[in-house]
Amino acid sequence: MPSNSSDNMKLNKKSSKTGTTEEKINFYLENVNKAKQGGGKKRVEVQHSKGKYTARERISKLLDPGTFVETGMFVSHKEIGLMKNKDEIYGDGVVTGYGRVDGKLIYVFSQDFTILGGSLGNSHAQKIVDIYQRALKNGAPVIGFNDSGGARIQEGVDALAGYGDIFYSNVDASGVIPQISVIVGPSAGGAVYSPALTDFIIMTEDTSHMFITGPSVVEEVMGEKTSFDELGGASVHAFKTGVAQFVGRDEDDSIDLVRKLLSYIPSNNLEDTNMIEATDDKARLSDMLDKIIPDDSNNPYDMKDIINEIVDHGNFFEIFEHWAKNIITGFARLNGISVGIVANQPKILAGALDIDASIKGGKFIRFCDSFNIPIITFVDVPGFLPGLAQEHGGIIRNGAKLLYAYCEATVPKITVITRKAYGGAYLVMGSKHLKTDYNFAWPTSEIAVMGAEGAVKILNGRELSKIENEELKQKRQNELIDEYKNEFYSPFTAAKLGHIDEIILPSETRPRIIEALWPLLTKRETRMKRKHGNMPL
Repeated sequence: MPSNSSDNMKLNKKSSKTGTTEEKINFYLENVNKAKQGGGKKRVEVQHSKGKYTARERISKLLDPGTFVETGMFVSHKEIGLMKNKDEIYGDGVVTGYGRVDGKLIYVFSQDFTILGGSLGNSHAQKIVDIYQRALKNGAPVIGFNDSGGARIQEGVDALAGYGDIFYSNVDASGVIPQISVIVGPSAGGAVYSPALTDFIIMTEDTSHMFITGPSVVEEVMGEKTSFDELGGASVHAFKTGVAQFVGRDEDDSIDLVRKLLSYIPSNNLEDTNMIEATDDKARLSDMLDKIIPDDSNNPYDMKDIINEIVDHGNFFEIFEHWAKNIITGFARLNGISVGIVANQPKILAGALDIDASIKGGKFIRFCDSFNIPIITFVDVPGFLPGLAQEHGGIIRNGAKLLYAYCEATVPKITVITRKAYGGAYLVMGSKHLKTDYNFAWPTSEIAVMGAEGAVKILNGRELSKIENEELKQKRQNELIDEYKNEFYSPFTAAKLGHIDEIILPSETRPRIIEALWPLLTKRETRMKRKHGNMPL
């Protein structure tokens, strides 16, 4: 058997076609051992010194013990370009196969940075494509561990062709099987677009980076000096760009996030939403909710307190926790049923919708709709965020993405208005007019075209301008505001018009949602046949 200290894991050229049965079996075992050593002991030690696992260690930690079945172990690089006459290395820098996570079938690939820096050659790419084809046939999620220096320059355009094949597989699988990318090292250049095409990206703190062009190129071309972390570190993509939905403290935490995420989602688009045995009282009331809305409608509160009070055992798994915090998205369970939660956050920008919030909400809703996960919406929205930055940044086009996602969704949709629901934002946030299945409103809700102060200035501005005494003007303005609120704010007005199904006590929100949800689990809604809609991208 070869020494573990060898860094050169070249293919044993000795023929396996001759010799005894014992010699052939030993030949096989020798080469299995070589394949499992990756780039060799020294390179594995370097990997560990950076706080990173090897490709095989990552798979082992993700999958249930003893369930991994490897595919393509002995695949090697194509002998083209500068790779001609190079020693063959088993696996070509990526480990692929399938196994189980909590008993659920999962397909997985894990790039091996100890072999040619995990660079992607054509054979490397075809192993990943093969995994996607198997996963699509069998209706199972794909988990990818990305740790690669990018396209293998030595293979030239054939490496780029490999990326193209992977991108096509990503798109082909989109909305059919869940795709989760775990960034555990570098992901640069064209390599970033495969994760970007998947449903969820988990980055690992300190060790993962994503960018189109590296710091040296940025400095050379743009004259901007930057670091790997500043350019494309985990915090950048979790807090600023919205590229990553999660950040793991380390690789163990990132893998735990994968397992938790899988527990809420079905294996494919033909399965119903996940359900487990209910262990929380479906009839549970919450007196706290009757007191949570401030008397002054301009005062904030934390929408997460409402969500945690309503969902099973207060367990809410937030998605995009650090980006676009004025809207909340995530998974939870109601009476054991997996649901997607979308909610305005009054603590941040008063819950107003802006560009990032619209994109965040729209992306999450479309995932839920793709995989038959009911959508529960909690509304407290004063409108779309005004300002030059928003208008010039394309709030019209981007706000339409959230609107489109709600209209497109055919899964069960239930909306609860807790307080403000003004103007166009009221319509966008899962209103009855977008064919939401059930719309509740709390007695504290304010459903109107706009806020009372602004409405009075428009409707009664001329009258008020004629009052010279400031004290009298303010008194009259307050009277008009109260009149407007009494006339237009009341949820009873919307209920009388059929725009709200029921006005409910906040304390009874949990059982009322659950009651409304269970008959919707058999919902079937068909739309006019078409190739696809033209979403405002």
